[in-house]
Amino acid sequence: MKFNSRTLVIIVYDILVAAFAWLGAYWLRFNLDVPPEFETAALATLIWVVPLQAVVFWRFGLYRGIWRFASLPDLKRIVLAAGLAALLIPVALVLFRVHAIVPRSVLILDPLLLVMVMGGSRLAYRAWKEHRLASVLRPDSKPVLVAGAGSAADFLLRELARNPAGFHVVGLLDDSREKQGRLVQGVPVLGVLDDAAVVAKRLGVDDVVLALPSAAHEIRKRITEACTGAGLNVMTVPSLEDLVGGRVSVSSLRRIELDDLLGRDPVQLDDSGLHGLLTGQVVMVTGAGGSIGAELCRQIARFAPAKLVLFEQSELALYAMEQELPRRHPELAVVPVIGDAKNAAWVNRVMEMHRPAIVFHAAAYKHVPLMENGNAWEAVKNNVLGTQVVAAAAQVHGVGKFVLISTDKAVNPTNVMGASKRLAEMACQAMQQRAGDAPTGTRFVSVRFGNVLGSSGSVIPKFQKQIEAGGPVTVTHPEITRYFMSIPEAAQLVLQAGLMGKGGEIFVLDMGEPVKIAELAKLMIRLSGADEARIRIEYTGLRPGEKLYEELLADDESTLPTPHPKLRVAKARPADPGWHAECLDWLAYPDSYDEATVKRQLKTWVPEYQPESA
Repeated sequence: MKFNSRTLVIIVYDILVAAFAWLGAYWLRFNLDVPPEFETAALATLIWVVPLQAVVFWRFGLYRGIWRFASLPDLKRIVLAAGLAALLIPVALVLFRVHAIVPRSVLILDPLLLVMVMGGSRLAYRAWKEHRLASVLRPDSKPVLVAGAGSAADFLLRELARNPAGFHVVGLLDDSREKQGRLVQGVPVLGVLDDAAVVAKRLGVDDVVLALPSAAHEIRKRITEACTGAGLNVMTVPSLEDLVGGRVSVSSLRRIELDDLLGRDPVQLDDSGLHGLLTGQVVMVTGAGGSIGAELCRQIARFAPAKLVLFEQSELALYAMEQELPRRHPELAVVPVIGDAKNAAWVNRVMEMHRPAIVFHAAAYKHVPLMENGNAWEAVKNNVLGTQVVAAAAQVHGVGKFVLISTDKAVNPTNVMGASKRLAEMACQAMQQRAGDAPTGTRFVSVRFGNVLGSSGSVIPKFQKQIEAGGPVTVTHPEITRYFMSIPEAAQLVLQAGLMGKGGEIFVLDMGEPVKIAELAKLMIRLSGADEARIRIEYTGLRPGEKLYEELLADDESTLPTPHPKLRVAKARPADPGWHAECLDWLAYPDSYDEATVKRQLKTWVPEYQPESA
């Protein structure tokens, strides 16, 4: 053990405590009026007792701990050391023939006083360092109520005690009956989670902290809505994944965000299988600068591919990824490539140079109203011809798997974007049918899912800007609903589907329960600290090509389960024979078609397509 000045001070302190405890035992024995003969005996034995106790304290490692972190193990060592010293004192006095009268009660009182003073002083020092008396020592700190009384709450209390961050906890809430009325770190459990608003009002608290990092999102959403409805500010501790990974401490409180409420349970990935698919392989991602494409790149980089080829039309988006990935993964070989997925010559050249083993095709036009009027032909060319060009190049250059990122809008489409993505799925199925079951051929897999939180062009960033501007928040229809999942979850499930796909499948992701957009807008307004009286909601009517609700399966489709609970396989309607060649001839037309012609032709190949004009 390292011996320093602080350790010496503690040793001297404990020696003084030992002397005090020995003399104090005599004082207590004689009610603070020690007879002269016993006072002489106490002083005569002191020179034997204190050194003996000091040696025992040293041997029990009482000076290895740090007082600021004193805990039960330290108290246990003090109890054992005091107990052993109490047994050795009479033996030593007899052995060294110390002629002094030592009452038996003194031998019992001495170790009790030692434990009380030594243990109490350490505990008091820790309490002082951790500012336990927050409301007295820090009158400017804000009182908070903590929802949760488990491990996260315990860690939060400890962290806030060491690093106050301007808060002190006045109470806990938990649904466990066994915890009601109990104390955690000296803070009482005052009720169940649903009592948050009532208890906060009673205590005059304006802030509630959710210490429920692993709780179901439905529970977090329920508590948040109740608290925001009562005008309370809601904060949360970091996610369990971030806490376990050591990226943040539990005291890194932040305002609760939409992802915390609409997010879902973590995706369980087949890491060993994905390592086999991606590690040491050349991987290519088209649309690598978009919301999904960029997150795919981040997730793929975790599996240490030999090379990651970023294919992107937007110079700015590509530059951002080219800067981000090497910073996060300095060992990763990143190849940024500017290009248009419809340019067959360039796509083939890129694949010939880099020979990818797997291609994720995320490049597409996805904004429904923009693609519906005036841009229909460009939407079809980009989404269908772009898919066909990249898929054909993958087949020519021996790519093992081609994974198409599709959409729920491809199901019973009412818009050009959805119909074009359904055609892209059909193109992949047609190429798989043509390749057959040859073991060395490219396997074509499609993955279909709904909206992702915070993606470019999605409703959530739009709502955030409208709220920041003071409103109004524009919603197309009071009954419109959408499925939502986080971008990381969508990317992870795409990787999992890519691993599981054998060729020709359309994987459907479990999107959970649909969310009413109007309710989403109200929740975002409350989370901002405002209410609908200050920021109103304005209904503008459905936009061109927009549905009231989205579907993940067409009427004549069914699904089959897979080994992964969040993935199912759609048994899609087989395409009419010969449509593929006819479609390619049509897409090769050098000029542009008018909108009516495009929609009419889409209806021919995708019978379930019901354009708005119909």
